[in-house]
Amino acid sequence: MASKNVERLLNVIMTIGSRRRIDRAKLFAVIPDYAEATSEQAAERMFERDKAAILELGLPLVAERDVLDENTVHYRIDASPSTAVLDLTTEEYTVLLAASRAWDDATAGGAARRVRAKLLSLGHDADPDLLRRTPRGAVESLPVLSPLLDAVVTGRSVRFTYRGTHGAPAQRHVEPWVVGVHDGHWYVYGHDRDRDAPRVFRASRIESFPAEGPAAKAPRPDDIDLADVLERMLDSDDRASALLRAAPYKALALRDRAVAPLEAEQLRLPELPRPAARRLVLADVRWVELLEPAAWRAEIAEVLEAVAARHEGPAALDALEAAAPRPTPRIRISPQSGDHLSRLISAASFVMSRGEADLAELAEALGVSEKQLVDDLQVLFVCGDMGAGWEDLIEAEWEHGTVRVRNAEPLRRALSLSAVEITALLAGLAALEPAAGEAEQVVDSARAKLLAAMSGEAPAEGAPAPPVPRREEIAEALSADERAARTADRAETVLTAVGAALRAEQGSDEATLTIRYSSTDRTGTSVRRIRPERIESDGARSYLVADCELAGGRRRFRLDRIVEILPARTPMSRPAPGVDADLSGRVEGEVWLRLEPAGHWIAESFAATQLRDGGGGSGEDGPDGAGAGGGATYARLEGPVRAPLVDAVLESAGAAEVLSPAALRDTIVTVARAGAARHTPR
Repeated sequence: MASKNVERLLNVIMTIGSRRRIDRAKLFAVIPDYAEATSEQAAERMFERDKAAILELGLPLVAERDVLDENTVHYRIDASPSTAVLDLTTEEYTVLLAASRAWDDATAGGAARRVRAKLLSLGHDADPDLLRRTPRGAVESLPVLSPLLDAVVTGRSVRFTYRGTHGAPAQRHVEPWVVGVHDGHWYVYGHDRDRDAPRVFRASRIESFPAEGPAAKAPRPDDIDLADVLERMLDSDDRASALLRAAPYKALALRDRAVAPLEAEQLRLPELPRPAARRLVLADVRWVELLEPAAWRAEIAEVLEAVAARHEGPAALDALEAAAPRPTPRIRISPQSGDHLSRLISAASFVMSRGEADLAELAEALGVSEKQLVDDLQVLFVCGDMGAGWEDLIEAEWEHGTVRVRNAEPLRRALSLSAVEITALLAGLAALEPAAGEAEQVVDSARAKLLAAMSGEAPAEGAPAPPVPRREEIAEALSADERAARTADRAETVLTAVGAALRAEQGSDEATLTIRYSSTDRTGTSVRRIRPERIESDGARSYLVADCELAGGRRRFRLDRIVEILPARTPMSRPAPGVDADLSGRVEGEVWLRLEPAGHWIAESFAATQLRDGGGGSGEDGPDGAGAGGGATYARLEGPVRAPLVDAVLESAGAAEVLSPAALRDTIVTVARAGAARHTPR
């Protein structure tokens, strides 16, 4: 919304908040935009929009009729304590601030943009030591999330353009039941009105800003587990408990599922559907051999042979060259007055609660540039109480890098969070949780208070998180997958040791760890002495940034690949040279892939820089809401990491083909043939 409207809203808030109450007639007379409106009806419509915006900010605007004259309406901003404003400890505030920083991309939508500013308005000081040790999360930021979350909370339908794994984009009319994160990506699950059936939609494949539709009509299931819904897509009547042979210290995710020791050479998985087990084995096939069931073993061999055969010789590039580049969806997000206002009020509240603030530090805390912060302060400077007989304006100063705000007491207040904003924070907490370590209890207590604020109930002192009402199943779905994926003993041991090293005095022996690390690009393990600096989360993965003595510099280690913490005097070592294909480093230059529908996830996981469509089609719907027909998609990747890409091509079971470079095709042949040989009867 234009800056003029933001100024009007600030003037309304200052004018109402500066006095015990003000009647409607006087308010309309002193606010210039109302007084200068073309008609009384235009002023009324403008004021109704402004009231809605003020309430959305979390300000308790109250309307009261005069007891002596029912035609007179008074307005005030309630100064009494609000149960909707979070009562947080310093530790809880710190982890929520870290969770809000998971939403660094402005395209995340209004809810995500407002959260950080509203947290600052609470007036807390973060614990700098805990903030340094708290993982830096990264939530998939998409402009479509806010309207989808709004639709869940309000019980309404939405319309959007969706490109599924098959076919061309199509219009969808959906009643969302839950919006949640699974394996680092956002999904929408709800009732598809056009197909009159439940459907799952991946949010990154929505190509238009969801438009609000009529109220939902389909009955909403009582218990929705997003992870369970997605897992059912790989369900099958052919189920068994697979027996595997695995290289020691490798295939760690499979070991965790099998609850097997790190050095064990045989693993038995829990009972799984055949498609799910096949995908898990293929993803780690460089390190494992499926021993039984025999029919599954034969299928693995057939799949790998087919992958190798498809990559032998030069690739056919005619279809790639003829394919039409896919236009990049441009979903425009207009700045909202609520986003700007929450930042203005929060900045003023933050500065007034401290007397003054450093300009650079305040800009960083709000997630804006110093220039944007100065622009905000200039807006404050021209606003104030319009009903005092003269313009009683806010005083704002920012000379010499120090910010001061005076004469703005109505803005010195904590802004409450809406249900959608709380959901955005819960998603940020979910991104931090897998690597929270000793901060896990603080994360849990912060989550409990968020859920209680959403339900309007205060949690009892020391009580666990309350049962989540139906609408709050949104938040439950956001963190269910991450909680289920935790690998209790090994992960806890590693996180505890890393947390202790991060807390230790820099340069001390306690700040150094000796780890056994299992790299994905080579056989064996390395023993390294490292000095941890911070933990970062990227989608479903968590990483430790540390200075590594063996490498002679800073390196990034996947936390789930730190096999164990070793005694401090353990000698450092590198894995012995192997005879397998070299999968180290990145592929130089660009990689072109041909992807069939079941392999489209690779383009999203590796952030393809260009997509081309090789043909269209349509058919009956699959579980992701897309048609069953359609042509291939061609994806260009820029300098992808070699080993994960090779694993992804194998995991796709023939749905992905590397077209170029030729050397990478040869690597696929070598790795696939080696895996097929291990699964072929001798």
